[in-house]
Amino acid sequence: MKREDLVHPQISGNKYWKLFFNVNNYLEQKPGKPYIITFGGAFSNHIAAVAAVGYLTGIPTLGIIRGEELKDKWRDNPTLLFARRNGMNLKFVTREEYRHKEKLTGFLQNEFPDALIVPEGGTNEEAVAGVKMMLNDETKDFDYLCTAVGTGGTIAGISKYCEDHQKVIGFKAVNDDSLEKKIRELTPGNNFSLMDSSFGGYGKIKDENIRFINGFKEKYNIPLEPVYTGKMMQKVFELMEKGFFPDHSRVLCFHTGGLQGIEGANLLLEKQNRTLIV
Repeated sequence: MKREDLVHPQISGNKYWKLFFNVNNYLEQKPGKPYIITFGGAFSNHIAAVAAVGYLTGIPTLGIIRGEELKDKWRDNPTLLFARRNGMNLKFVTREEYRHKEKLTGFLQNEFPDALIVPEGGTNEEAVAGVKMMLNDETKDFDYLCTAVGTGGTIAGISKYCEDHQKVIGFKAVNDDSLEKKIRELTPGNNFSLMDSSFGGYGKIKDENIRFINGFKEKYNIPLEPVYTGKMMQKVFELMEKGFFPDHSRVLCFHTGGLQGIEGANLLLEKQNRTLIV
């Protein structure tokens, strides 16, 4: 496992690299009124990361949050509370409005012409270029490169910049059939495949997921969160047990961070009187 979760305490894992060129290229343009705007759900790792970037750089940030019903409840949400404490303004929109992010982006660009508007999950061509830095001399000898997949930017970058002999496997946190098309728009590579590792749906946490995550932490002293890395590693272990990987294969899994999501997950689990994630 490559511990990208350790790259920065607040801008965690792949979020750091996906934002790297987006933010640095933007700052090189020396905008008159710098402002970073992005999109995300209530427990979005990306929202937390952008808020941390804003705090560290002194740039004001705005998060467009899916779910108008959260407007009066954000203080009960650890991710949104973290974002606000890091100076991010929050604008809550209906789920219908959120589905039309392209239209929203147009309005925001007109209102804030100097702003950097980063898409949901940070996925764009600059993000793909940043993910290249997750690969180095140490990753070249592996046969399989595994990553969790949300919006597709990370797997696109790994696919685009990995070695010719390597196979890339993406473990989908949401079983979205349109993801492959989106990824292929970002990478010329034909070296990746996608597997469903949603375990019943995006953000759904089953008891078997909790047992795996807690057992993994106990055995390897590596924390996993329940939406992306936890489900990916559980699926990888299932594949190993089924003999999916040929003998003597070298398999590398990227820990893409997002551990801030554990606190929010545990709040929901506690309300359901279920075992918590350690």
